[in-house]
Formats: sequence, structure tokens, C-alpha cells
Amino acid sequence: MSLDKGTKEEITKKFQLHEKDTGSADVQIAILTERITEITDHLKVSPKDHSSRLSLLKLVGQRRKLLDYLNSTDTSRYKKLVKKLNLRK
Repeated sequence: MSLDKGTKEEITKKFQLHEKDTGSADVQIAILTERITEITDHLKVSPKDHSSRLSLLKLVGQRRKLLDYLNSTDTSRYKKLVKKLNLRK
């Protein structure tokens, strides 16, 4: 259940900070958010898929850590990203 190359490139271009940016916290959080959305939709169809549920929890934790890092280093960028991705916090 990973993202295809085209989707990843679209997300990267949308959230990158400069032309060659592929690994900043913004891009990583956006990619994780897309994967979390896909797995959530899958779990609505297959509620007994426990391995997917565990991977979802792992991804949510990873995204939370990156968001905390971004908040501690650059709060304005954090706020913009949360607003752009429609995240709760």
C-alpha cells in the first residue's frame, strides 16, 4: 500500500521548499498524510485487517514526530502546513 511514483512527485512539487527539495519535513509530512488517508479508506472497507491498522498507527506516530520537530524549529511553517493539509492540531 505505497503511493505510486506520480502521486509522490505531485505531492513533492506542491510542498517542496526549493527546486531540488525532496526530503524536507514538509514533503515527508505531506506524503505520510496521503498514505494515512489511503490506509484509512482501506480500513473502512476491510475493518479486520489488523496489519494495516498497525501500519496506520506507525505512520501517524511518525507524522506526529515530524510535526513536533517542525513546530519546535519553525512555527510559522508548521502552522501553514497544518492549515494546508487540514490537520486538527
